[in-house]
Amino acid sequence: MQYLRALVYLLGQVVSVVIIFLLAIMGACISSSLKDRIILQWARFNIGALSVIYGITVNIQGRENIPGEPSIIISNHQSAWETLAFQLIFPTQSYLLKKSLLKIPFLGWGLAMTRPVAIDREQKVRALDSLVKQGTRRLKEGRWLVIFPEGTRQPPGRPGKFQVGGAMIAARTGAPVIPVAHNAGVFWPKNSLLKYPGTIDLIIGQPIYANGRKTRELNAEIESAILANLSRLPVARD
Repeated sequence: MQYLRALVYLLGQVVSVVIIFLLAIMGACISSSLKDRIILQWARFNIGALSVIYGITVNIQGRENIPGEPSIIISNHQSAWETLAFQLIFPTQSYLLKKSLLKIPFLGWGLAMTRPVAIDREQKVRALDSLVKQGTRRLKEGRWLVIFPEGTRQPPGRPGKFQVGGAMIAARTGAPVIPVAHNAGVFWPKNSLLKYPGTIDLIIGQPIYANGRKTRELNAEIESAILANLSRLPVARD
């Protein structure tokens, strides 16, 4: 039954991404905002399907900490869940991602339509410079940024090293940083077809401002805030 549920969900993802991509192309001919609203429906469909098929829900703390201006969302990364759920929790976003993902048929093409911050991680110096330039541009366009500073998904209870890219953009632009901690990997593990019922806990911390501080000092505060909240969350299913 678990594998049957997994296959049903995967089939829904594949079919829905094709449909949404085609609709988004038509919507883009009318307006950028319509295109964004159409793309949002893919995230809404997938999160709804997780609830219906698996019984996965979310408990959000700290919604009152979301400011009314474009901000940089910096979060730990455990699962594919957060890439979907954040679209429903925060205003219109651009994600930091690997440029190679944009080559995936339909999914990658759809990602390209969300105006991501796409970088080539193999070119480390150029990637950081490109990250800052693109990120600054997206904030000026009124979009929020989503950055996973660990770079790749990490198992619950074993966070990775936080890279400085998000803090660097915050230091350059003065945009607030919203530290987010969650335990989605408990219910949707990395590289696993199977998913498990339960309630994901997500904590939105208070905004952090650069206030003229250097990048590494700011990055350390962001990491400390996320890890402190992360330590409060379960790392295993009951």
